[in-house]
Amino acid sequence: MEKICQLIDNETSYKTLGSCCGHGKYPMTIVVTKGYGNPIEYFSKIEISRSRRFYSKDREGIFYIPELNFGATRNSP
Repeated sequence: MEKICQLIDNETSYKTLGSCCGHGKYPMTIVVTKGYGNPIEYFSKIEISRSRRFYSKDREGIFYIPELNFGATRNSP
């Protein structure tokens, strides 16, 4: 994840604000901003209406972004 975030920061107009590999349950996510407007999730381009605390924890303690509604590969939150 670190190398992907560095690549985004260095090679695009986005700045990385947070990321999670999904831990085998959720898709990989990276929260970015262009310095104006709400942050977005980089891969889906879905807007996140918060300026911090992008991730929530499910019952198993795995982080996910509620706005994405991707569903999980194991038990859902």
